[in-house]
Amino acid sequence: MSDILNNIEENPKETKRLIGMGYEQLQQLIYNAEQLHDEQQALLESKKVRIIAGGGGRKSKLSIQEQIILTLVYLRHLTTFQLLGIQFGVSESTANDTFNYWLPLLRELLLSSLIEQGKKRI
Repeated sequence: MSDILNNIEENPKETKRLIGMGYEQLQQLIYNAEQLHDEQQALLESKKVRIIAGGGGRKSKLSIQEQIILTLVYLRHLTTFQLLGIQFGVSESTANDTFNYWLPLLRELLLSSLIEQGKKRI
């Protein structure tokens, strides 16, 4: 578990300062994002033609919660992916890939103002 996620769990009142939304909002967002992620994965899986059974491959270093928080930290602070990778214990490219995967999903769930704030700073 990343230090940021630990900090949020231990100090829920600091969540707004770290990622721009309250703890309860974050929990609801994570729940909704996980459902959307599962639906999208099920849709992709149904379209695949498999020769080998699914379930193999390398597992992600970050949990879904950590991936979502990584994306929100980037949108809030616009740090580099190198620093995000260091904070979350992954490579720069993994941080970038994670952000680019979750941004469209979160765009469906978040208020557009939060996404637009991030875009304006980029």
